[in-house]
Amino acid sequence: MDAAILNGLLALADPHLLMLIFVATLGGVLVGALPGLNATTGVALLLPFTITMEPIPAIAILTTIYCAATFAGAITAILINTPGTSASATTCLDGYPLAQRGEAGRALGMAAVSSTIGGIISVVCLMAAAPLMARAAYNFAPPEYFALTVFGLSMLATIGDGSPVKNILSGAFGVLVATVGIDLLTSIERFTFGMNELSEGIPFVPVMIGVFGISELLVQADNLHVERKQVIMKAIKLPSREDYSRVWKTILRSSGIGTFIGILPAEGATVASMIGYNEAKRWSKKPEEFGKGSLEGIAGSEAANNSATGGAMVPTLALGIPGSPTAAVILAGLMVHGLRPGPTMFTEQADFAFAIFWSMMLVNVIFFFIGLWGAKIFARVTLIPIQVLWPIVFIFSIVGAYALEQSMMDVWIAIGSGILGFFMRRHGFSVVPMAIGLILGGMLETRLGQSMVMLDEKWWLMLTRPLSLFFFVLTVLALFGPTIWGRFFKQRSPLKSTGE
Repeated sequence: MDAAILNGLLALADPHLLMLIFVATLGGVLVGALPGLNATTGVALLLPFTITMEPIPAIAILTTIYCAATFAGAITAILINTPGTSASATTCLDGYPLAQRGEAGRALGMAAVSSTIGGIISVVCLMAAAPLMARAAYNFAPPEYFALTVFGLSMLATIGDGSPVKNILSGAFGVLVATVGIDLLTSIERFTFGMNELSEGIPFVPVMIGVFGISELLVQADNLHVERKQVIMKAIKLPSREDYSRVWKTILRSSGIGTFIGILPAEGATVASMIGYNEAKRWSKKPEEFGKGSLEGIAGSEAANNSATGGAMVPTLALGIPGSPTAAVILAGLMVHGLRPGPTMFTEQADFAFAIFWSMMLVNVIFFFIGLWGAKIFARVTLIPIQVLWPIVFIFSIVGAYALEQSMMDVWIAIGSGILGFFMRRHGFSVVPMAIGLILGGMLETRLGQSMVMLDEKWWLMLTRPLSLFFFVLTVLALFGPTIWGRFFKQRSPLKSTGE
């Protein structure tokens, strides 16, 4: 393992790779700084352009966009009170009041430092936790993988911004879409409607481009009338040593919270930032300053959401279960390149895995300097009119969808997915569970078929295997536990109110 760590670091000695990471960092900051775009959209749009690359540069670019865009959401959150990504929504609460007081430099500096420390801590945890998790799962058989995939699908209830029922329905639709094509076990065509282009199934990339890119374009078309006010920055004053001494405990605490939340399947940077912000306020000596321009609030939010990026990659690489929506797109990129996340990645492809880890470490250092020196420049980019920005995004979406296989069918799939995603959002259905359901659906079917062959079609024998039973129990608790728990407390509350 030590040799793999060293070989992964040596892979970054390639000047071409270093240049790609630097350019991708700038692009990720640009994507995250533009309101309406986010890390998931940026990774989905860039995915088809990385297919012709070697695996290490391709995945390094995607993870770089992920890390940089998550940080850059703080730039617009602080300067124009509009979070570039949903993970920076809580940063607005204290960042914008500081900017209005002419202290945007302090806010941006604190966001950059907190994001960097949180990101580095999460990558260190990723290097340690992912191989251990993979080693524990190394002896998994198909029944265990099937149960684990079912557990991953159960997390879809909480991953979207809709109701749990709508999220599950959205995820189930994604699983249904994953069944299109020829069944590998029976060689029977399903839902192809006589079109040979669908015999191999619905490709991931056009769907990702459609539901995250084109659907967002249609949503933003409803916001053309929104005017964004920008705070003018005359001089940049960075945080002082006293500021850092006040928030270092908050940064470490939120980094731990974000890494843990990121590791949980289906959670992500948005949930981590909210919990990190709330805990920062809970432990603060001056909670009354929160919402009025507290540096602790910025540190708590930004350290948590950036540390969640490394945490989210732990289940993605070690188990093949995406830890966040963006990690789901990266998982699709791994599969497109013929890589299979799981225990074997750390035995057969350990050099690749640690090269990705080191690239994530590097990007956290790069956007630290960009955050301190380049925020004022990137803030001007937010003045690009939506009428200009989103047509450009649409062009990239169409080109990206076509570039995958030079097939117009992929273009129509992307457009159709975009229209479907728009109407899903319009009626309260999140597109994230559908995208993850599409990715996990194929795994679910394959592992179920392998399990049935292994167990001689006696499915109930999966319940006699301890690990499989463990994951099935977790699935039941994930689906019904909150309801049962809520009813339990609801029944006890009248007794408590009467003094009994």
